[in-house]
Amino acid sequence: MALLIIPITCFGSTLVTSQPCQTPDDFVAATSPGHIMIGGLFAIHEKMLPSEDYPRRPEIQKCVGFEISIFLQTLAMIHSIEMINNSTLLSGVKLGYEIYDTCTEVTVAMAATLRFLSKRNCSREIVEFKCDYSSYMPRVKAVIGAGYSEITMAVSRMLNLQLMPQVSYESTAEILSDKIRFPSFLRTVPSDFYQTKAMAHLIQKSGWNWIGIIATDDDYGRLALNTFAVQTAANNVCIAFKEVLPAFLSDDTIEIRINETLEKIIAEAQVNVIVVFLRQFHVFNLFTKAIERNINKIWIASDNWSMATKITTIPNVKRIGKVVGFTFRRGNMSSFHSFLQNLHMFPRDNNKPLNEYAMLLSACAHVKDSDLSQCISSRSRGTLAYTANKDIERNFSLRNDFLWDYTEPGPVHSIQLSVLALGYAIRDLCQARDCQNPNAFQPWELLDVLKNVTFTDEGNSFHFDAHGDMNTGYDVVLWKEIDGHMTITKMAQYDLRNDVFIITDQETKNEFRNLKQIRSKCSKECSPGQMKKTTRSQHICCYECVDCPENHYSNQTDMDHCLLCNNETHWAPVRSTRCFEKEVEYLNWNDSLAILLLALSLLGIILVLAIGIIFTRNLNTPIVKSSGGLLVCYVILLCHVLNFASTGFFIGEPQDFTCKTRQTVFGMSFTLCISCILMKSLKILLAFSFDPKLQNFLKCLYKPIPIIFTCTGIQVVICTIWLIFAAPAVEENVSLPRVIILECEEGSILAFGTMLGYIAILAFICFIFAFKGRKLPEHYNEAKFITFGMLIYFIAWITFIPIYATTFGKYLPAVEIIVILISNYGILCCTFFPKCYIILCKQEANTKSAFLKMIYSYSSHTASSLAISHVSLDSTNSNITTTNPSSSGKSAASQESKDLQAQAFAHICGENAISVPKILPRKRISSI
Repeated sequence: MALLIIPITCFGSTLVTSQPCQTPDDFVAATSPGHIMIGGLFAIHEKMLPSEDYPRRPEIQKCVGFEISIFLQTLAMIHSIEMINNSTLLSGVKLGYEIYDTCTEVTVAMAATLRFLSKRNCSREIVEFKCDYSSYMPRVKAVIGAGYSEITMAVSRMLNLQLMPQVSYESTAEILSDKIRFPSFLRTVPSDFYQTKAMAHLIQKSGWNWIGIIATDDDYGRLALNTFAVQTAANNVCIAFKEVLPAFLSDDTIEIRINETLEKIIAEAQVNVIVVFLRQFHVFNLFTKAIERNINKIWIASDNWSMATKITTIPNVKRIGKVVGFTFRRGNMSSFHSFLQNLHMFPRDNNKPLNEYAMLLSACAHVKDSDLSQCISSRSRGTLAYTANKDIERNFSLRNDFLWDYTEPGPVHSIQLSVLALGYAIRDLCQARDCQNPNAFQPWELLDVLKNVTFTDEGNSFHFDAHGDMNTGYDVVLWKEIDGHMTITKMAQYDLRNDVFIITDQETKNEFRNLKQIRSKCSKECSPGQMKKTTRSQHICCYECVDCPENHYSNQTDMDHCLLCNNETHWAPVRSTRCFEKEVEYLNWNDSLAILLLALSLLGIILVLAIGIIFTRNLNTPIVKSSGGLLVCYVILLCHVLNFASTGFFIGEPQDFTCKTRQTVFGMSFTLCISCILMKSLKILLAFSFDPKLQNFLKCLYKPIPIIFTCTGIQVVICTIWLIFAAPAVEENVSLPRVIILECEEGSILAFGTMLGYIAILAFICFIFAFKGRKLPEHYNEAKFITFGMLIYFIAWITFIPIYATTFGKYLPAVEIIVILISNYGILCCTFFPKCYIILCKQEANTKSAFLKMIYSYSSHTASSLAISHVSLDSTNSNITTTNPSSSGKSAASQESKDLQAQAFAHICGENAISVPKILPRKRISSI
């Protein structure tokens, strides 16, 4: 059989009471008949009356602690049902209700749920066990409630058996959105996922990151705590402590745990923000003791107690600090307000909470309004007699406004939406059915319609989403003292979809701004230019502030790390809040060193021009003629001018043209200069070399114009290849931290080195040739000065290599300029200054006679050294005879030595052989 039914005459093999509950043991709070019955679960009393030891019999205990706010929620359900019955929504169909007091206990709520699930129209309240409840007809069609998630979960698991719709007005635990475990559960409020998200957003927006949490030790508290921990972690907020209080006031340890929690709050002095997921009676006791200990904090209130008037009336409650709470979106309360104003006329038959309230109100008639709630809550129901009298009626009517002051708009609106949702679903279901017949439909049929129902209230459209939630959003409220009374004011609305707070006025903006002034952080806030450095603590919110290193910056407070500047274009000092653009630097024209070097170059050019003028005016003097003549002198002087001028290409903003030109001009002009000096050195060596074999070799080698062109042409080839294949170009040197050096990149170090090396080779050859002829007469010893000039060149460029390799920055070109100037000045001074000195200061020595006299004087000193060589050269001449061979050979050799040297110097100076004495044979003269 598809269905297994085990009927035992309405008794069943299940839960059966031996007899129906009888008054006063019956725990039904309020009831009203109707065609369709709606169940209700409300925690009208805050706890069960504790027994002396523990329950000895399985019976429902009595409840104490009348809760005004929950009593008002009961009235809201009754009022909403009455509004539907008095409207045309369900024409001809009346809704009835059975409301039960859960006494804030799961056990009592489950007992009430068994009554809901019991079979309809049975003489006794029984629940039949079936494998299929599709055709089972329970007492009620749907249940509204309960308020606390812990109770709601237990009730829902029982209602799932028959898929009876359960619409909660206040249970917000996120787990209830799971339709696998709670398929028949729906609610007209958002889940705690959104509430905790909104709380975390508010905390992060206010600049707090070190907070505490207090929650109840039940499903609601633990789930809210876990969900909130995830949300805070996502917003970089740390939880300093988590305190858990017993869920029920009947627990003997609750006072101890509250004291321990307060001690923890005092110990954590840096925690100034505490999130509280507690029930109203927990918060009442917590705040009462906190006031005694002068604890002043920011309290973030959950929807459970954010609108609790009972707590706002605690004496000196303002001393606890600020309370910022989240509550459900409120609706139009005018109709409910009118209902409360006329509550004394509402029938109290079958409404035990209303009767109890009337009795408690009468018992507390002597108490002023501010203490009335506490008086009502502390009175035990067992001490009251349910009798009516005129005093009760009079007190009831005189204190109508008392209930309105304790009304929580959010939960009341949620209850109204719950009843409306059921009303519209029943209307849709009953369009094709006769719902005056209680058997017209089963609860699971109503559930299918209810999930998809859409209805409007005050112009707003409402429906349940896929998780059975009605995301109506939240109101953010602030507790403020106005005229000596704590008042709950609305600060903003929280938009679930966009995760934003909607602020409507400037006063509210100021309130949010004031919240940011309160500090609740583990560590001091790191200012811009610093970053957080976490310590060994397990919390990322506990850290030290360290300055951003060079080339890093931070532009916001409490940044986890410093941002890196683009090292190629920007830089930043230590502890910087932004990056600075690097300055472009190069050896500028107005730089003091550049001006000095340019002045030296200009001075060199002036000296060259002066020397040229001097030599031009003394063109026919021996000194000028001995320098190689005007053409050679002009070529060398032109090279010096080009060398000095080339330094100008090293200064100023580098361009591709200047980068290529400066090395090329210097290399070729300096090569030409050295080549010319090399020819002069070779000419001197040729003139004073008297070894026939060597002289013949030097004669063949001495080709001035071809050698100069060849030596210079090789350098031209080197520079041309360099420019074609790896030309120097402008480059940005970004290696320095704060500046960009605009410099010429040589293109090829090998080519650069080859150019300089080739010049060095020519200079070295020139040095060797000049060194061979260094022992000439003092006033005309050009070879000696060429030797000094080459030594200066070598010293300058050998020093340049390591300096150039280790120097960087905008003054790198200045190093090369200095070396060029040193070598250029060295060669210029050694080559021309001695001659200019003779021309200008010793004109008597710059004559032909003085010149020849100096030559013969020098020859007489060197005659003895040349005698042997000349004797050996003339030994084969058989035409010479003498009576004393050795004496006459020596004398002849001496005379011939003088004649040869005179002829050599005459040749160097450009004189004709005829000016030399006729003693020298013509053959020898012509050979020279």
